[in-house]
Amino acid sequence: MSRESIGKARAQAVRIRDLSVVFGQRPVLEDIGLEVAEGDYLGIIGPNGGGKSTLLKAILGLIEPASGTVAVFGEAPKKNKGVIGYVPQFAYMDRHFPITLREVVLTGRLKQGMAPFFRFSREDKEIVGNLLEKVGLAELADRQIYQLSGGEFQKMLIARALAVHPRLLLLDEPTASVDAASRDQIFSLLAELNQSMTIILVTHDLLAVSSEVRSLACLNGRLVYHGEPELNERIVNSLYGCPVDLVAHGVPHRVLKTHGEGGSQ
Repeated sequence: MSRESIGKARAQAVRIRDLSVVFGQRPVLEDIGLEVAEGDYLGIIGPNGGGKSTLLKAILGLIEPASGTVAVFGEAPKKNKGVIGYVPQFAYMDRHFPITLREVVLTGRLKQGMAPFFRFSREDKEIVGNLLEKVGLAELADRQIYQLSGGEFQKMLIARALAVHPRLLLLDEPTASVDAASRDQIFSLLAELNQSMTIILVTHDLLAVSSEVRSLACLNGRLVYHGEPELNERIVNSLYGCPVDLVAHGVPHRVLKTHGEGGSQ
C-alpha cells in the first residue's frame, strides 16, 4: 500500500477547502485545497512571500480567510486551540528580558481566564521538567534566555509548544538560524515526536524535505504540488521558475537537471 493510500485511510488532522486569504487588496493565498492525515509529517516549501506562514496562521485560526474553510480534527481552529502547538518563525521576545528557559516553557501551560495571583501547579512544573529532558535542555533550565545559543532557543520554543500536549504541531522555519549540529538534533526530535502527533513544518531547507518528512506541499500563492516528498524538475520549475542548486555544507549540489539555456540560480 502506498504512503498516499495509507494517509487517506487515516482520520484527517487538517482539512482545507477553497481557502483564499487577502491582505488589503493583495491576494496571499488563492483557492487552497489541502488534506493532512492524522500522523502525517508534512513539509511545506516555497519562495519568500508565497504564503507559507499565512497558511499556518489560517490553520491556527489567527487570520480570517476571505473565502473557504479550515477544519482541525473536524472542528474550526478556534475551537481546537488546546490540540495545536505552534513554533513561530521568529520569537517576538526581547532576548534580554530577565526570564529563564524554564519560565518561558512554563508559559506554555498558561490558560485563558486565569485568576489573579495565579501560580503554576506541581503538575505544570513536572510536565515542563519532563519536556526539558525530552528536548535536551534540562541542565539549562535556570539559564537566562540571553545566554542561549540559537539552537537552544529554538528547542526551548519547541518545548513551550509541546506544553499543551498537542495532537498537531506547527513549526515555521525552526532550523533557519541554527548550526548544523542543532539542525540535526531538531530534526531527530521532530521524527520522534511524529510517532505521537501530526507535524506540519514550513522550511527552506530543501535537503531536509525528502529525508525528513513523509509528504510535501509546494506553495506559491497557490498549491503547486502535494504528494510524495520527491522534488522533480517540473515541480521546482512551477514553484520557483528556474533551476535550483541545493547547498550542503556550503557546496552547491544539483539534485535536479537543468532546463533550457542559461546558468542556474
